[in-house]
Amino acid sequence: MADGSEPRPAPVSPLAPFQFPAFRAIWIANLASNMGSMIQSVGAAWLMTELTQSHLLIALVNAGATIPILLIGVFAGAIADNYDRRRVMLWAQAGMLAASAALAAVTWFGTIGPLSLLFFTLAVGCGTAVNSPAWQASVRQQVGHAHLPQAIALNSIAFNLARSVGPALGGLLISLTGPAPAFALNTLSYLALIVVLLRWKPETEPPKRSPMLAAIATGLRFCAQSDPVRRVLMRGFSFGFGAAAFQALLPSLVRDQLRGGELDYGLCLGAFGLGSIICALWVGAARRRWGSEIVVSVATLAFAAALVPVALTDQVGAVLAAAFIAGMAWVGTLTSLNVAMQLRSPDAILGRCLSIYQAVTFGALALGAWVFGMIADLWTLPAAVLAGGGWLALSVPILHAVAPMPGRDEGRIAP
Repeated sequence: MADGSEPRPAPVSPLAPFQFPAFRAIWIANLASNMGSMIQSVGAAWLMTELTQSHLLIALVNAGATIPILLIGVFAGAIADNYDRRRVMLWAQAGMLAASAALAAVTWFGTIGPLSLLFFTLAVGCGTAVNSPAWQASVRQQVGHAHLPQAIALNSIAFNLARSVGPALGGLLISLTGPAPAFALNTLSYLALIVVLLRWKPETEPPKRSPMLAAIATGLRFCAQSDPVRRVLMRGFSFGFGAAAFQALLPSLVRDQLRGGELDYGLCLGAFGLGSIICALWVGAARRRWGSEIVVSVATLAFAAALVPVALTDQVGAVLAAAFIAGMAWVGTLTSLNVAMQLRSPDAILGRCLSIYQAVTFGALALGAWVFGMIADLWTLPAAVLAGGGWLALSVPILHAVAPMPGRDEGRIAP
């Protein structure tokens, strides 16, 4: 087109990727798997509140799912680019199934402790770290480049649909039966995605393999040299670090400040997920109208504002409303960052670029969980949550000046 923008003969429906059978089947199976994962995460987080009084250990349950992304994420990205991505996902799903089954068994026999719970959480997190770059990089194989933003948004909806329903179901299940059946249910949830992946036979060229360290260096070099990508990574790190004040400390807040139980915790996560779904439905249109910079900045400020009532109130209703707003802000920010990263990464090293993005963003989430958990133990829970909100609020004007989001066509990789 004359103005240099990408051709858009007509608005693309947010549901357009469902016309592709592979995407549709994987989306449904992934929804089931995410539902099981959310039920297990609620069970693990609440079980830790029963095993220890330490806010730090409780926060590390959340961090345990993200620390592996920081430690092995870049290796996982190189694996996703060097090997068949479908097979990588299959091996990762099988590993998570085995770890979840072991966690269910140990919990059932009553031999679980704080450290062993963290170990199994880390084991599942390692599977997630290996699976995620291959899964995200395979989206192009499922729908093609033209429908990529809509496919990313729909995958976010699947995750957050599970996040809205799964925690409430998990809280109810745990209150009735204890955590072991919740862990067993998650074990079964991996089977649907494994079956779908076994049946999916994408037509792809064999990947060009390169030595692992050289492959990682190529991805790191590209991300370091690309100014738009560097700015996306800076935004991801800053948001992940501050958002950890809510994500990691919510179990402690429900137990100690709201005086609630498993169901209250599940409902808070459910409100977060419901907000995420609603935002995912229109965030693409918001980016097209106002641009990524405004969307990410407003969403970050909204998350910061939501942390104020979370820190200061003991009313469940107020926390549910704040969690809903935080969920909208979470998806508004991370979906925009993910789309910006995918559209500016060459296909040959896409897995490595996405793994670096995830290592930075979710590594910051794990670091934030440790920092704010320490603040909560040394000072108070409200102080830790408000510190996270303060970090997010201060980051917006600073990053707007030094690391603005890339413009629509800035650094964009042609299909």
